[in-house]
Order: sequence, then C-alpha cells, then structure tokens
Amino acid sequence: MFWTLKAAKPQLSIATSADSIALAFAKDSEGVVSFSAPGNLVQDIEKFFEINLADELSFFSPTYKSGELFEIPVSSQDAQTDRIFLVGVGDSSTASLRIAATTIARKVRGKNTTVYSACAMNSKDVKAHAIALTLGAYLWNLKTGEPAGKPNFLVATNEKEVIDVAIAISKAITRARDLVHTPSNIKNPAWMATKAQEFAKGTGLTVKVLAGKELKEFGGLRAVGNSSPKPGPRFIEVGYAPSKKKNAINALPHVVLVGKGITYDTGGIVLKRPYDLMIPMKSDMTGAAVILATLTALEELQPNIRVTALMMCAENAFSGTAQRPSDVITHYGGTTVEVTDTDAEGRLVLADGLAYADKNLDPDYLVDIATLTGSATLGLGKQHAAMYTRDEQLARDLEFAGIESGDRVWHMPLVDDYRDALVSDVADFNNIAKKIKYSGGSIIAALFLEHFAGNRRWVHLDIAGPARSEADAGENPKGGTGYGVRLLTQWIMNLK
Repeated sequence: MFWTLKAAKPQLSIATSADSIALAFAKDSEGVVSFSAPGNLVQDIEKFFEINLADELSFFSPTYKSGELFEIPVSSQDAQTDRIFLVGVGDSSTASLRIAATTIARKVRGKNTTVYSACAMNSKDVKAHAIALTLGAYLWNLKTGEPAGKPNFLVATNEKEVIDVAIAISKAITRARDLVHTPSNIKNPAWMATKAQEFAKGTGLTVKVLAGKELKEFGGLRAVGNSSPKPGPRFIEVGYAPSKKKNAINALPHVVLVGKGITYDTGGIVLKRPYDLMIPMKSDMTGAAVILATLTALEELQPNIRVTALMMCAENAFSGTAQRPSDVITHYGGTTVEVTDTDAEGRLVLADGLAYADKNLDPDYLVDIATLTGSATLGLGKQHAAMYTRDEQLARDLEFAGIESGDRVWHMPLVDDYRDALVSDVADFNNIAKKIKYSGGSIIAALFLEHFAGNRRWVHLDIAGPARSEADAGENPKGGTGYGVRLLTQWIMNLK
C-alpha cells in the first residue's frame, strides 16, 4: 500500500502535527466565500498562524471549481505544519469532495509526508473523501531503484468507525488494482488461485479451486482455457459468512458473484485486430479481481449476508489447442453453444459460472461482472457500467449504491426482439450475433447470459468502460481502476 489512512480528532494540536493541512473553500449562489472544517478548526488555524484565509485565497483569483488547490506557506515554532492547502469543493457535494481528495492525494503522491484533511463534514462525505484520498495516491510499477514514498492521510473526524470502513474498502480497491496491473507473464489462472488463497489466509474466507479433470462439466471454461494448457483454466470459489453467524449461515440471504477472469485475451483464433487492442488485455480478468477484493472487504466489515464469489479464470490464447469458430461446446448444466467468434470468450466462462450457481448454490441474488463488450462503452463512455436486469427493485438498489459509492451504473434494456440474433442452426445458441446485425452487442451478450441464470434475481454488469482508464487522472491511474469494489461492497452492506 503506497498510503496510510487514519482518523484524527478535529483539534488544532493534531492538525498542526501534520506537514500540511487541507481546508475546503466554496462560494454560494450569492457570492459569499466560505471555508469549512469540523468544529472551530478554521478560526483556530487562522489565529494560530496569524493569517486571514479569505485574503490569502483572493490572491490566487480562484474559479471555485472542484479540485482547485492553492498552497499557502506557514510557519510556527509550535507546529510541524509548513503549508496549508486550500482546496475547492465546488457545490460541496459528495462527488465534489471526492474530486478535492484526489487533488490533495496527487499533490503528495509518492512522498513521505503527512496531510491532515479537514475538508469533509458529515459521515457520508468523510467516508467518500477518505477513500478518494487513497485512490488518488495509488501507484504501481515494477521499476528498480528506491521505492516511492508513502503519504499518511489524517482525516478530521470524531467517527473512527467511518474511517475503518473507508480503510477496508480502500485496501480492497488497491488489491483489485494490483491484480489487474500485474502483467500476464506473471499472472495466469493458477496465480489467481494462489492470490485468492493468500488473501484468505488467516481470515474466515474459504477457497476451493478446481482444475484439470475436475472441470469436465465446465465446457465454456475448458473451451477457452485449454488454448493455454499450462497451467490451464481454474474455477475458484471463495466464500464469506459473518463470523458470528457461522452456525446459521443457511438462514442468511445469499449473494453469488460471478467474475470474468481472462488473464490475457488474444482473441484466440479470431485474433484481435488492430494489434493495439490487445495491449491492455492483461486487464480482462478485472471481474474476477473485483469480486475477490470485495470479499476481502466484507470479511473486515462483517455484514450479515452470505457471499460466494466464483472466479472463472482462463487465458484466451492463439494455439493448436484453441477452440475454433464452428466448434460446439456443452456448458455446465447441458446447454449447447456454437462458437462463432472465439473473441467472445468472456460470456462462455461466465455462462458456466452462472449455471453452476443456479444449480448448486441457491442464490437469492446472482450478479455477474465482466469487462465484456466494447459496445457498452459506445453509449455510456467510461463513467458508467452497463447494468442489465429485469428486476426493477434490484436495479434501483444498485443505482443507489452506485451513487453512494461513486461507482455509477446505468440500467440498460434487455430487448427480447434481439434474441433471434443468438439462434444457431446446430446448437441451442450462438455465442455472438453473426447472421443478424442489430448493433446492440452489449444487449445481445446480456441476453445470452440471462439464459444461464435461470429464474434467479440476476443482474449483469458490463464494466468494459469504467474498469480501465486511458489517463492517470482523478481517482484513476492509467490502467485498471478497481471499478466495482465500491459498488458491490456498498450494495451488499445495504442489504437487509
């Protein structure tokens, strides 16, 4: 972790023990400028350092947009602090406080320094602000030489439990990002299984791994993963149950999460073109990384919910043992599928996971999450995941969790008129539309997956857009964002 995060009392003596102090500023609709911090911190800081913050701010001619940051040097023999960060919070919304946090974090990223942030006031904003501080400070590389420094963030609040929750979620997002950024010459399905066991060690999480002949019923996972037989595919089942409810877990609501874990995706025989599309494909296991990381957060937070994560891990390689267009595979549960495009492999491994969950795990909620289709990004861009479900209440609950957490979703339609695009002459389904062109690639993929979920309360999250960032900016590094950890954790914590 290239950061530490702690709760700190909103007191002058604690604030001035930090190298820098961050305070929020905003302008209301009547043009009145204000500085916000818990308690009397603003007045105490002005008096202690003998400064007028309004005068100092006016020197910079601020625009009052979220994320503006102005640095004021200060000094006192009785303080460690040598600068104050005045940070714009725009309309003072939770989203604006996230933006402010990432500006602070990027100012000190990679530095051994302590920042006392007093920008957020209420519990919801404190949590969001604290998590965003860690996201903006994230670093990952395999460079040699001296390691980067580690900023220490102190968040002003009297509610330590709020920061404890933020720490659990931040650690989980960091784990997901680390998994995604690991290059595929290191990361393969067996490595993913090892990481799951490593994360579970010393906790209440359980891990079961299937490989080789144990996967004989998982036709989709084998068809994709046997293209890279060393080490071959893995089915990784990770279970969480609250420690105080171990004897009554069957009475708890059961959530099953199914994640796409393609550790590298060449496209298989239908090789990706142009070549540049293949470069970021080490991140095609984001769905599996996210659900594993989510369970590590839940293990710390201990909600009274039972959760099972099914990580469907394989490498989609170009090889003599790769599946071919026109192959017919038999999925878990017996459904046959004609493979018309080997680059539509994610839905094949997810189908096995959904069918397994439906048959064996009796889920109250069944959620799959995957970097599945480029089509999802065409309509929604990078800010929202495409969400598919026929359950309106479930959709509303996830939308609310997305707004709360910052991982936003958009409810997309399941268009039944498109079902004939999946009709095969020789099997129950094609894996992708070939004969009929509706252009709704993400919708057709969701319709395919819906069959394997049975009659469960099911939702499909296509995270191809928000799971990857093309720029190192805001909350996100260039590469894997860890999108989905906040969303799933918040939604599960909201379940009763």
